[in-house]
Amino acid sequence: VQLVESGGGLVQPGGSLRLSCAASGFTFSRYDMSWYRQAPGREREVVASITSGRGDTNYADSVKGRFALSRFDARNMVYLQMNSLKPEDTGVYYCNARGWLGYRLNDYWGQGTQVTVSS
Repeated sequence: VQLVESGGGLVQPGGSLRLSCAASGFTFSRYDMSWYRQAPGREREVVASITSGRGDTNYADSVKGRFALSRFDARNMVYLQMNSLKPEDTGVYYCNARGWLGYRLNDYWGQGTQVTVSS
């Protein structure tokens, strides 16, 4: 199983970034996908999630209206478009896959990609 994030970097406030997560080694279409972030000295928090099947999305209040999450099951990819970035969006962003295999709940994580919003 692999989740490989990319697209992080340094951006000025008000700028945009698009994070990508490439998944392999599991049945991607059956898993809910999420992005989490962890800022220095803070706990990891969920930023956005998208369900398997219908693709319903949910966002943290702090990013609503600025971030957009999408998935492409045919490519085993999930994308997080981040607009109007703020310094408080700074952190390491992690891709997460969660789904059931029989009676077992599987929870997979990527290695993270750094996002820094600073002038």
